Amino acid sequence: MRYIIIGAGAVGGTIGGRLAEGGHEVVLVARGAHYDALRAGGLRLTTPEGTRTHPLPVVQSPDGLGPFLRADDVLILSVKTQDSAAALDTWAARPVAGGGTAGGLLPLVCAQNGVESERLALRRFRHVYGMCVWLPATHTDPGCVSAAGAPVSGMLHVGRYPSGVDDTVRRIAADLAKSRFLAPVVPDVMRWKYAKLLSNLANSIEAVTGLIASDEARALFKRALAEGQATLAAAGIEATSPAEQAEARGGRITLEPLDGAERGGGSSWQSLSRGTGTIEADYLNGEIVLLGRLHGVPTPVNEALQRVANTFARERRQAGSMEVAELTALVDAG
Repeated sequence: MRYIIIGAGAVGGTIGGRLAEGGHEVVLVARGAHYDALRAGGLRLTTPEGTRTHPLPVVQSPDGLGPFLRADDVLILSVKTQDSAAALDTWAARPVAGGGTAGGLLPLVCAQNGVESERLALRRFRHVYGMCVWLPATHTDPGCVSAAGAPVSGMLHVGRYPSGVDDTVRRIAADLAKSRFLAPVVPDVMRWKYAKLLSNLANSIEAVTGLIASDEARALFKRALAEGQATLAAAGIEATSPAEQAEARGGRITLEPLDGAERGGGSSWQSLSRGTGTIEADYLNGEIVLLGRLHGVPTPVNEALQRVANTFARERRQAGSMEVAELTALVDAG
């Protein structure tokens, strides 16, 4: 199988680089300065084993792959959710050699935070798979990606969407397992993704105020988490428990310093650091807000975090530049 990584940032770049190291054919999809850097110098992937440069094919769109996709292509969608619809529209109608389109024939794996992309994808693709990404990785500079996990880079639960397993997902998982990932195949992948959604409610706090290290920041996250748990309960949505998640990882992944550098922050913090002008808060805190409005559960904390994070992104304010006390005051003011 050939893996086409649509969005070769922190997650996509690490998955693509590791798959290439595992002997698999990989194409990266990127844009802007990151595309230019990948095309000129390859993907620089830094892990606890060191830094390697992978001169992988890179394109900006399906046009770069010729008039047809291959029947053995696997599309891994790893853009931020706010960019999913545009990416899905771009790739779904692409012809596949031998007849048919990508949307009708090819597997598409949503390797993203949040739970919205699978729904968007299923409108356009017949064969959709979810991936719950636990992969601490960083992408702040064009052409460069780092992942601190050892001895494997991360844990990637995979399964069909909305549920089930098949031979395709087993093959994908086997390739990932040979490429420095834990890749459990599960019939209920969205249980894992909803659990990850709850943990990602901290992303806006981290993006705006920096790493969550103070009691005040932890207290704010606890309030956001309580709203998230209440909305899932009201909606009848099941998520894996923290104990189940801990048992799955079982101490099999540790984070190691890379070149002595301290960790900056997660995906939302990185978006602000790159000055992209967008952030995924609408599909993290905003997912809880949506569920709350649908099921009559108040979500004032997540509404405020969504609003502040979007303001930071729109105004291109510096990541981590607000004091926790100020953010808490904004939340309490409603």
